[in-house]
Parts: sequence; C-alpha cells; structure tokens
Amino acid sequence: MVTWSPGSSAETARDWARSGVLPLTGHGTGPPIVPAGAAASWADRMADHVELATRGSRHPVRVDGPRLLSERAALTGGSRRGRLSVGGSCRLLPTLDGWAAVSSARPDDPLLWSALIGHDLDELLPQRLATWLAAHSGAQLDERATLLSLAAGSVGAPGRQADGAGRRAEPPRPGGPRSVERLLVVDFSALWAGPLCAHLLGLAGADVVKVEVPSRPDGARQGNRPFYDLLHGGHRSVALDPADPAGRAALHALVRRADIVIEASRPRALAGFGLDAQAEVERGCTWVSITARGRASDRVGFGDDVAAASGLLAYDERGLPVFCGDAIADPLTGLTAAALALSEPAGGGGVLWDVAMADVVAATLEGGGTGPGARVRRAGTGWAVDTGQERVPVLAPVARTPRAVAPELGADTGAVLRRLGIAAP
Repeated sequence: MVTWSPGSSAETARDWARSGVLPLTGHGTGPPIVPAGAAASWADRMADHVELATRGSRHPVRVDGPRLLSERAALTGGSRRGRLSVGGSCRLLPTLDGWAAVSSARPDDPLLWSALIGHDLDELLPQRLATWLAAHSGAQLDERATLLSLAAGSVGAPGRQADGAGRRAEPPRPGGPRSVERLLVVDFSALWAGPLCAHLLGLAGADVVKVEVPSRPDGARQGNRPFYDLLHGGHRSVALDPADPAGRAALHALVRRADIVIEASRPRALAGFGLDAQAEVERGCTWVSITARGRASDRVGFGDDVAAASGLLAYDERGLPVFCGDAIADPLTGLTAAALALSEPAGGGGVLWDVAMADVVAATLEGGGTGPGARVRRAGTGWAVDTGQERVPVLAPVARTPRAVAPELGADTGAVLRRLGIAAP
C-alpha cells in the first residue's frame, strides 16, 4: 500500500514551484501565492505509483504528477483571478460566519440559485446571491445546496470538511501494482477527473471505450478541443440511449464485458440505467466511482468548489482566501483513481473504489505543507519560491501534446459492439 508523507517543507515547496499551479494562484495584479498543504507532492506520489505499475511493460507510463495539475490552463490560457476561479464559473464569497465557494457552470444553475435565495431569476442574481450569503451561515448554504443539488460549499479549515457530512479524511490508498494491458475499460465519466483516469489507463495499454448518452454528451466536448483530445485521443466513442430498450440491453452487455468501469455519477443515476456496481464487482470487475463527497452523499461538486470547501486554498496579504490553481480537485482525484485502478485488488477479485474528491483533497492537507515561511518573490522577469533555505523558480503551466484526435460522439459504436459480439440497437 502506498504510504503518504509530504516530506519537508522545502521539498513540498519545490513540488509546488514546478507544478504550474502557483501562476494560477493569487490575484492577477499581485504575486503568485503558495497554497496550503502538499497537493503537488501527493500528485507526485500517485504518478510514481502509475510508473511503477507500468514499468517493464510494453506501455510504460511516465508522467509528471505535479505538472498534470495545471495543464488544462496551459491549453486554455487561464490565469490567476483571486476569488474568481481560473475557469470563471466559481466564486469565493463571504457568508455570515466565513466564506463559501459557489459554482454556476451548468445551464440550469442560475435558476437553481434563484430558487435558493427565494427570488425570481434576473440580471441582478449575482448581487442578490452575494447579499443572501452575507446574511446566512455556511451551514445554511450547505443544507440548501444539498436539497437543490447545487455545487457549492462553505469553506472549512485545511483538511476538514465544513459541510457537516461526516466524511472520512482518508481516501483509499493504492496497493500492489498490476498491469492493465489489453483490459477493457468502459468510461462513463465526463469533464476532467474520470477522463484523466481513463487517459492514464489508456497510456498503460488498456482498451478504453468512452460511453455517452446521445442527449447528454460529455460537456467537455464543447470546451477546449486540444484538452479534450489530450484526454480522449486513442480511445473509442460509443453512444447508447438507455431509454431505448435495445440501447439499454447493449449498454448492459458492454458493462458485463468490462474489466474496469469508470463513472462519476451518484449511484441513483446509474441505478436509473439499470446498472448495479456491486453485481459487477462480484463477477470480478474493478469499479472506479468518482464523486464529490462519496457514494453515500447526495452532494454534488466540481473541482474548484470541492477543493475550496475542503480547505485547499491560498491566502492573500490581507489573510483572505483565493483559489488554488484550476479546478485542482479534478486532476488530483483523476491521478488517484488511476493509481487505484492500477492496483491489484485484494484477493485478486473485483473491487469498488469509492473515490471522493473531498477525501483526496483533505488527505493532501494533512501532516505537512510549505509552512508560513514560503513566499513567492521576483526573480528576474519571473518568480521564485523563497523557502528560507533556497529560491526555487516558479514554472509556468505546460501541457503535453495529444497523442491523437478524439473521436466524434458515437463514431465507434457499431465497430465496438460488433467486436464484442453485442447486438447493435
């Protein structure tokens, strides 16, 4: 089992400095800020496990874990924006008793936020929401956000959940490495965390099939195309409609043939498709379930709000919070999920990995960090982290080159089903 020790504050500072996260953390008019905790070092440890599991195979995988945390921003041109997330869909706003991270990334979110504050939807919603938050506690926000399935959360102390959900602070840890060469991976996930996991398994030689519902494709398809290609190039795309009996039958048959399933939905959503994770585990499948706060929770969340609610933030010169990186809970969780999928299940059978983004973030905030002495200072035309012992250059975000163009929605449906002997809908 992989043990976790973040190392010295100087080592943690070096990992942060090379990660590309620091240029995404702080106010646009000020210097980068070193965040709380040791998330970059955690990413390094998970990447080491991925390398170990694939060493000596025909598909060795060597990725720089800390650098993965910022490569989306390298492609989108994102930069630090203080209390507005790099992607622009999440804000840090004061509450009656602290701070909260509130996301509005989905088309229906403005209507849901108007319902939360009890006011009709209009162009003044952002100001009205800020006023409502300032008059209500973080606990009141968490309660209403849960009821309305809003991606938001009160900001807790580093490593501690603020939403009272009673989450454990320990995510599952990777065990002994295993090969995934030629294994069939069925990927139902979307956006970043799950696709990053699938991407790393694909690099390790797995046969990755991305499955989407035609009426609700992965929203990342409409985002930055090079980033989508980076995560999905070399995979195959299947589109099946579970509302159609023939489509549902094909979907079930595909899952039954999978060695590994990756999904990022609340259990009730997959139950609506007639899929039973535990039944697949009992037949020997590895089921990777990625959620905001665990399979037992109804809370939803995205990378920025989950990270902030779990305490992964930085603090400006006035002691006020700013976002850490770009949706950093997503790549942290994707790397962790890949390391788990590349672990030999206990007893050699199936396993259900319950990977909560909040748990992963909390684990990176425990037992270490750069300490209050780490500061970012000018170094020529750039920046450097001053640990008190040395100055470490701050590197800009850099993205890898996609290995192929990702297939269009459903481009491989017929070919995949024929190859597996599944009747096409």
